[in-house]
Amino acid sequence: MSYQVLARKWRPRAFRDLVGQEHVVQALVNGLDQDRVHHAFLLTGTRGVGKTTIARILAKCLNCENGVSSTPCGECASCADIDEGRFVDMLEIDAASKTKVDDTRELLETVQYTPTRGRYKVYIIDEVHMLSGHSFNALLKTLEEPPPHVKFVLATTDPQKLPVTILSRCLRFNLSRLLPEQICAYLAQILQEESVDFEEAAVMRIARAADGSMRDALSLLDQVWSLSDGAVSEELVDELFPAAHDELNAELIDAFAANDPAAALAAVDRIFSRGATPDHWCSLMIDQVRDLLILRTCGKDSPLADLPGAMRDRVYDQSQKFDAGALVHMITVLEELRRSVKSSGSGRALVDAAVVRLAEASQYSSIESLLAEVQNKGTGTAGAGAAASSRAAPWRATTKAATICPRCSSARPTTPHSCTSGCSSSAASTSGPEML
Repeated sequence: MSYQVLARKWRPRAFRDLVGQEHVVQALVNGLDQDRVHHAFLLTGTRGVGKTTIARILAKCLNCENGVSSTPCGECASCADIDEGRFVDMLEIDAASKTKVDDTRELLETVQYTPTRGRYKVYIIDEVHMLSGHSFNALLKTLEEPPPHVKFVLATTDPQKLPVTILSRCLRFNLSRLLPEQICAYLAQILQEESVDFEEAAVMRIARAADGSMRDALSLLDQVWSLSDGAVSEELVDELFPAAHDELNAELIDAFAANDPAAALAAVDRIFSRGATPDHWCSLMIDQVRDLLILRTCGKDSPLADLPGAMRDRVYDQSQKFDAGALVHMITVLEELRRSVKSSGSGRALVDAAVVRLAEASQYSSIESLLAEVQNKGTGTAGAGAAASSRAAPWRATTKAATICPRCSSARPTTPHSCTSGCSSSAASTSGPEML
């Protein structure tokens, strides 16, 4: 017998086997048990959260030979055929490959015919947002008033692209991402059933890497299992899916903390010499800085950061070199950079400019701290205000001389200037930090 991947072998076959999505399951179970089943359902959510699985279970509930029920027997010929995907009255359509209006019309021509074997004909249209505008128009009337023997289940990862006329004709359920703890528990159950030894920390790493998708988690587990000697260990997971914290990226962050743009540019050059692309590097850096922010804000032992134990101490020590505002600023700059390099032919130049900007960020102050310093000077408490500002933002330990407009209290590197309040003043003091 050929090998069957875990995502197919362990696909839930009844509502009681589903992981998460309790709000969806409860509504469907109530409708089936009370004989109030809607004729059209819309399931939305990211990949791997159970949209197609719920649609197939619903088809099984409606066509079980023992009658309509929220708990199909799973043993009759109809249930077995639905599980195997060969039930003639359950039609699964991939809208991504059937986008034309002619495809939709051809599909709708079969709606009028009664079921061949089952009680209902169930049309499962996956990625329904890929249909063309004319296809949606052709579907409207049938979707609003289908024959009594027809049920529609539409699934999509992008409901914003669906016309309002479609949304108003369906009973909509939004499927949420699965929590790492839910995924971890299910993976552990599977490994126990498969008689595979595992480390709980390794399974949790896989669950976090799946980013809320059970299918992704099962695919990652398949990959780890295929390379193991019969046990899923944290060491093997670290080797296959290394943490986001890269040594060269850590050197770059240290250069930011040291306000050393030359060292930062040298680190970036070594990173890109290994073949990294600007957009992928930005994503990795954002994840790395995000972990710094979590540990800086929530403490070293926070479970929100996906870090192996051996790395956590070092990352925590690095996070103490920055304040939370500085790390937020870094993430903002890196996200802006990630969006820019995708559409630019000068991605490397944009990266270098952003790196220099971050490395020299300590020479600048926020607008709030500038206004506080100006106000403190007016009340004779400048020293206390500067000290407080320094304590609140250790990453901004030094300031750079700039001019301050006496009329609008804004800092400018040159004078005269035109400020937001409309003044054009050539009189300015030469104390205070320069704005970014």
